[in-house]
Amino acid sequence: MKFLIGIAFIALTACSTQQAKQETEPLSTPEKLPPITDDSSQKSGQNPPLTLIKEDKTLNLVRIMDGGACKNDFQGAKGSFLIYADPVDIKRIKEDKGPQIFSDFENKIQTFSTQALQEAINATNLNEDPFSLGADEAQEKLTKQLSNNFRSSIANPLKLFQEETTMTINVVPFAPSFIFYQQGCEITHLEPENENNKAI
Repeated sequence: MKFLIGIAFIALTACSTQQAKQETEPLSTPEKLPPITDDSSQKSGQNPPLTLIKEDKTLNLVRIMDGGACKNDFQGAKGSFLIYADPVDIKRIKEDKGPQIFSDFENKIQTFSTQALQEAINATNLNEDPFSLGADEAQEKLTKQLSNNFRSSIANPLKLFQEETTMTINVVPFAPSFIFYQQGCEITHLEPENENNKAI
């Protein structure tokens, strides 16, 4: 079984179709918009929501992570994952430990997100659905299944990360970005598309 995984952190302004000012700090706080719930990213169109509610806290979007994995030589998926963090925690940790600590946090998030994505893709049935009424419905079913599997796979690592770092975060699949492969997994194309991205 062949596994190829590519994960890259990219700036929010590079992905969004909306105009936004360039942020200078890696984990800076985006402009606050009305909060959203976990599942509303599935219905938000082509622009990711800038805030999310978790444990009665409003988390801000701080990163967009691109990732992909092959289940086998024929099947796989790639897409974007939204990383949210509590701005109050970010400020407190910067004051207590300095901003350099966030580069360690990013590496940890990248590592457990990569593993959760691979587990989610392995658990997702990527075979063509003969009962789907068309390509849109098939895409919607696959996206829902992969999203649910990813949330299950990442729940424990998120909890452990929060306990270890005292920072509330969430990593959420961005449904409109998903591309599924059923007749040849092309995840190897993930890295050459943007050579400046940090990949593992």
